[in-house]
Amino acid sequence: MSAARPLTVLRTVAALAALPLLLTACGYGSEAEEDAPQAEVAADAKKLSASEVKIGYFPNLTHATALVGVQEGLLQKELGGTKIKASTFNAGPSEIEALNAGSIDIGWIGPSPSINGYTKSGGKNLRIISGSASGGVKLVVNPATIKTLDDLEGKKIATPQLGNTQDVAFLHWIAERGWKVDAQSGKGDVSVVRTENKITPDAYKSGSVDGAWVPEPTASKLVADGAKVLLDESEIWPDKKFVITNIIVSQTFLKEHPDVVEAVLRGSVKTNAWINANPDAAKASANKALEKLSGKALPDEVLDPAWESITFLDDPLASTLDAQAAHAVSAGLLEKPDLKGIYDLEPLNKVLKAEGKPAVDDAGLGVR
Repeated sequence: MSAARPLTVLRTVAALAALPLLLTACGYGSEAEEDAPQAEVAADAKKLSASEVKIGYFPNLTHATALVGVQEGLLQKELGGTKIKASTFNAGPSEIEALNAGSIDIGWIGPSPSINGYTKSGGKNLRIISGSASGGVKLVVNPATIKTLDDLEGKKIATPQLGNTQDVAFLHWIAERGWKVDAQSGKGDVSVVRTENKITPDAYKSGSVDGAWVPEPTASKLVADGAKVLLDESEIWPDKKFVITNIIVSQTFLKEHPDVVEAVLRGSVKTNAWINANPDAAKASANKALEKLSGKALPDEVLDPAWESITFLDDPLASTLDAQAAHAVSAGLLEKPDLKGIYDLEPLNKVLKAEGKPAVDDAGLGVR
């Protein structure tokens, strides 16, 4: 297999218009939006240029920067009297729609909906302003029937959805091995079976699929049901890092309230630092937040391996997003996009400099 990198799922603008919910981010569960716990604000705290900032994120471990930042009050602390109004989403398109409608100002979201939202609007609706997480995607299989990567030929492997991030990553990986699969039908040398994450564990237990290329915590749920990790996606990326979650902002909000955006980024940077310095406490905090949102905490047998496979960082890993887009084009799933201007990392680099951390790069895709 070559060292070519797996790709993020992208679709053409026309396909997006026809199928607005086809491309989801890497969330686990339904597509319903729900209110997240709201942070407490001190009565005498000083407001910034906006009285509130509306943020969105997924009830998912790969969005733990937001989960923990809200749970521990780390984001609110940096905002002072500017109140956080938080909402959660389980689908990238719905979060992008909320951003476009002004229902949220800043969001934690996957790379595919970020790129699709940007290209669909002609580069006018959002900017990526920070990274948040890398990794957290695995190929897990039935060890009784699949012992090596070569054994995947002729088997049925689930991905979350046609055109979603893991679906295209798997299709690209298949092509790199020289196997042929029709991207639309999923039929070929390997059968790609599009199955919602919440259904995949039952599909595996029933024998409907032999494995899955899926994000956490679905991968660890399958392992708890007897599956085996055959490949961690990070293993086939240079430096073992690829963007799975980044932070986006409405261009309008960024222009009108740069101080608020900077405060959120400061809170995000400090939250990631706290997560990395206190992994066990941060894991417990994220799980507590998930329990509040879903009514059920993840068991340790799922939580522990899922958490271990995710890296929390401020770098948006812009070069990996650019590579993902190029792979999508080569696979025939995306018309070549113009991503110039999708990043504005100046506010983040200002925060990082103040924290004594090195600047991050936009891979030539920045506004400046």
